[in-house]
Amino acid sequence: MKYASWVIATILIPIISASPALPKAAAAQEEHPLITPSPVFHDATKTYKSRRDILSDLKGGVDSILSELGSDIPSYVASGVPNFFQGWNLRFHGNVYKQPNISESKLDDLANGFLIGTSVQSLPPSQASQARNLTAAIFVLQQSDQNVTFSLAPAPTAGSSGEQGGGGAVTPAGGYQTIDFPNPTTAQGDFDAFIQIDDNGLEAGNTTSAIQRLNVYTQGTDTGNATAYLVPNRGLSIISDIDDILRVTKIYQPKEGLLNSFARPFTPWMNMPDIYANWSRSIPDFHFHYLTTTPEQVTRNYMDFIYKTYPGGSFDTRPLNFSDVTATLSIRKFLLEKIFRTFPERKFILIADTSNSDVMRDYPALVTDFPGQVQCIFLRNTSATDNGDKFPYDTSGFKGINQQAYMFFTVPDDLTNLDISNGQCLNATVKQNVTFSYQGLPFGLSKTTGSNTTGAASGKLSALGSWGGLWNWSALAVVMVLMLGAL
Repeated sequence: MKYASWVIATILIPIISASPALPKAAAAQEEHPLITPSPVFHDATKTYKSRRDILSDLKGGVDSILSELGSDIPSYVASGVPNFFQGWNLRFHGNVYKQPNISESKLDDLANGFLIGTSVQSLPPSQASQARNLTAAIFVLQQSDQNVTFSLAPAPTAGSSGEQGGGGAVTPAGGYQTIDFPNPTTAQGDFDAFIQIDDNGLEAGNTTSAIQRLNVYTQGTDTGNATAYLVPNRGLSIISDIDDILRVTKIYQPKEGLLNSFARPFTPWMNMPDIYANWSRSIPDFHFHYLTTTPEQVTRNYMDFIYKTYPGGSFDTRPLNFSDVTATLSIRKFLLEKIFRTFPERKFILIADTSNSDVMRDYPALVTDFPGQVQCIFLRNTSATDNGDKFPYDTSGFKGINQQAYMFFTVPDDLTNLDISNGQCLNATVKQNVTFSYQGLPFGLSKTTGSNTTGAASGKLSALGSWGGLWNWSALAVVMVLMLGAL
């Protein structure tokens, strides 16, 4: 029987013998946390996602990448879907880099490029430190022709879910082994391949429904560590966005969105951690996968926030492809489809907010493109709860989809008491007003082609394009490319 793991060892590896780096900034501390973080066992096994160019290269033109990796790389690397063998196939992907020597004044100049209406010098000390740290993480020197070796071991815990261990995963009895990555890093410092690992006491994927969790340690560094999740072919997974669904970002307001991402401490959105903790406790073998289109260099704080506040799980982030801006700007659908293709027998809960036009397009498309795999779709109606979101959204993709299979909601409590494991996706007490067209137009107008009045609020939903189509994480990726060229 074939079985695979989903994603999972994603690693950012610094070269220890790097040129002198900027003196380490003081750790950013929350000055006035709005919500006390959930209890968490916090160790060195946080998943740090790092995939620079490889994913979008795989989508657009994999031949050049494969030529760099070597002719012995099998075809499943090109597709991004494992060629299943007898046993677990673990995907190792990440980047090897050096931290350049950047003066603090230059770093401040670079950080100011990501801020609107303020400057690093004007921020409180802790926020200024965070802005410098994130900027320094963006401007790194990728290292080619590096050989990478990993050690695997059972992981005792990861994430915060209100239960021992967290994240719906278990600690396996075995799994100890050493993995030599088969090829050196590419010209961009990347490594990316599925590798068959030895069972060594791991439960076979066709004999267990449990998700097994492994620590992944990169030899030669104490910072290139990750958490791997071995996910069986069958079961239930949630694919969750992060911005404005798990944390307060306000990505539809450029100034606030950048400050909340680069400088301010991350804050959970209302009581959403309680919803996820309850799902983790009450749904057996529930796999959490966090997919954000935030540029990968900016996601260390995302990983830290998730592992302190939500159930542990695997991650996908936006890879930056400096040679192909088009591929860089259209990544969510590619990542989603790769997950669905890798696990054709699993069912998925999809959750995000309405301020992302790609979500409004891609989520309903998965219902028809992968019949029977989408269990529920939940979309937070951002403009109904935040008057700063004034942009329309398009619900036309939901026309023809079973109205019991999705719900637009306004507060986390709308998700309570739903039996999502058995396909109950609609809370009958939450009014829906879906016109299957553009909604949230100025003056309360909407372009109506038909309507579903059983379900999200009478208020407007949200975005035709994140940040009005003028500024979003895609635009930020372009800015990062341009600024790299200016160094």
